[in-house]
Amino acid sequence: MIDTEKDCRKLLERSFLVGVREPDIPHDESEEHLDELKSLVGTLGIPVVGTTMVLLRRPASKYLVGHGKAEEIKTMAENANADCLVFDRDLSPSQQRNWEKLTGKPVIDRREIILDIFAARATTKEASLQVELARAKHMLPRLANAWTHLSRQRGGAKGTRGEGEKQIEVDRRLVRKRISKLKRDLRGIEARRSIRRKLRERSTTPTVAIVGYTNAGKTSLLNALSGSDALAENKLFATLDPITRRMTTPNGLEVLLTDTVGFVRKLPHSLVEAFKSTLEEAALADMVILTLDAASKHKEEHRRVSLDVLRELGADTSEMVTVLNKIDLLTLDERNILTARHPDAIPVSARTGEGLETLKNMMEERPDGRPKPEEFAIPPENAELIELACKTGRVVSMEFDSDGVARLKAFLPYSARRRLEKHALPKRRQTAKGAPPCETAN
Repeated sequence: MIDTEKDCRKLLERSFLVGVREPDIPHDESEEHLDELKSLVGTLGIPVVGTTMVLLRRPASKYLVGHGKAEEIKTMAENANADCLVFDRDLSPSQQRNWEKLTGKPVIDRREIILDIFAARATTKEASLQVELARAKHMLPRLANAWTHLSRQRGGAKGTRGEGEKQIEVDRRLVRKRISKLKRDLRGIEARRSIRRKLRERSTTPTVAIVGYTNAGKTSLLNALSGSDALAENKLFATLDPITRRMTTPNGLEVLLTDTVGFVRKLPHSLVEAFKSTLEEAALADMVILTLDAASKHKEEHRRVSLDVLRELGADTSEMVTVLNKIDLLTLDERNILTARHPDAIPVSARTGEGLETLKNMMEERPDGRPKPEEFAIPPENAELIELACKTGRVVSMEFDSDGVARLKAFLPYSARRRLEKHALPKRRQTAKGAPPCETAN
């Protein structure tokens, strides 16, 4: 069985990048995407010897671009002595094969570059399985015509012998079997992760997820807040596996911080699906910290991309806290402009410690990230849930009706909130009587 991506890595020494701009996309934004592709390719250690930007008015089926433009790109790549072409847009399997026939060079797209980076960065079994699954799904439709010159030995009696099973059919069957096995292995790991998550929920400790664009300094922020020493490098996708550390706020509130895989423009959907069990740590957290690189020229675009991915995961983005990291890299005037544009954001520096106390105090004020208290009706047989609410959250009010049902309003961590929602009665309007059994906050 062949592996086009592995063959490309063996051959790649110099790459020629092809950016694609559609008429409704500003030129500056397209150039930003091409610059990011250059950074992605550089992360793999592949030098870039040339780039070009193509205005795509109408996609062509054969090369994505017209035949004349394809010949022009081929000539530019040859003049630059490039060993490979990299497109800043997904190519269909047939377009990829057509380009390789035209140029005689390996041709890959942005999706394959990101897959290669993830493969190089994966360190744990779960991350390795997730990346391998995404790559196998990507490779399956690209096996067509790869083995048209080979087929199995003919069999059967004279006159009835068929062609036999082609090598392409063997490869497809092997890849499908591997995909099935990877899915089974991942389901086992996800089951164990679910058990660990339930144990954390029982502990009623608030959870905070640190999310954001790749290389925004999320792991550095985790280390600075918790005092841990998790790997933090100035590289794209330095962290693929979720890292959870315990921290204590100035007033003694214990919080579990989780650092997740970074986001990127045009993140392949297959990777979002493959890493959904990892990324859902953000969707299930009591509070989400969106980390932006304050020194980046593209922070607004990075914020938009991060919010898009979070919404796809089902995370609540309405009340998240935005953190402007690396504020120490800005001048005073740049800081003033940035804070004026983002008055609700917290400027911090994971390197110098600036702003970290403000962020910790924010966690104490909003451990659940919600602006309004939740309402619950607790029946007498589940009275232990009242004690849980008093211990883990902030109870605003509590009253009892004539049936002994406790109706309370409270700010609760996600884990406690789920337990109350599971056992509480449906909400209904009724005059309440009695006094609360525990102290409530105003």
